[in-house]
Amino acid sequence: MSRPEDTLPPDLFYNDSESRKYTTSSRIQHIQTQMTHRALELLSLRHPSLILDVGCGSGLSGEILSSSAPTTPSGPHTWVGLDISASMLAVALEKEVEGDLFLADAGQGVPFRPGTFDAAISISAVQWLCNAESSEESPAGRLGRFFNGLYASLRRGGRAVCQFYPKNEEQKRMVSNAAVRAGFGAGLLEDDPGTKSAKTYLVLTVGGGELDGDITGVVKGMEGVDVVDGRRRAKDKAKRGEERKGSKAWIMRKKEQMEKKGKVVKASSKYTGRRRKIAF
Repeated sequence: MSRPEDTLPPDLFYNDSESRKYTTSSRIQHIQTQMTHRALELLSLRHPSLILDVGCGSGLSGEILSSSAPTTPSGPHTWVGLDISASMLAVALEKEVEGDLFLADAGQGVPFRPGTFDAAISISAVQWLCNAESSEESPAGRLGRFFNGLYASLRRGGRAVCQFYPKNEEQKRMVSNAAVRAGFGAGLLEDDPGTKSAKTYLVLTVGGGELDGDITGVVKGMEGVDVVDGRRRAKDKAKRGEERKGSKAWIMRKKEQMEKKGKVVKASSKYTGRRRKIAF
């Protein structure tokens, strides 16, 4: 059976009839509720927050965010919804959801001011960004614009949880790598792995602030979490003394190699290694 994202772009797939069918399905409502509560659990918010819902659809997750029920941690929250389907947003407006709604393609970026949101969630939407609908675009480009925009829209110490259905391990790596390149600390968590009901969550943090902005604080105690933090990896390399291209150690080693080959090189000075480029 074909995956929805492999048939049509989301703005065409979720037309008026499909949007209403999705919204009124008791099965989808149940699954969406479970995944939204799981995302809130992973966000680990301590107080009512301003949350961005990427791929908000008809507001199924937003209704939970607005709820003051005991099952909604630290709620009720204020939320803003972003979706590419005008039909989905029309259903949300009919339901008079409490969030502000924006029609936009997340694959072209997240159109909000830097540091606007405390947190973000995305339920079953990111996999749609792994497809490009024209030769002028690429999945990597769409994912890059999304995660760069998402990173900028979150305050320092903010968090995001993106639940998605990866087609394969390669797609899972492509998504998580795009998030890390944007600057996020990233952890992948899979519930019910190896089953038809398996769900993948990408847990993201924006560095800075207190421990709340540290990915290890988000995934502490969880089994099966693959934590990837590009910034920490760079620091670890520095601690191990690994050479960075253009550094003094790198330049000195290159000079030694050239001298062994009988080539004449410039003498070292106190400025060696301070410039990004050096001509021999």
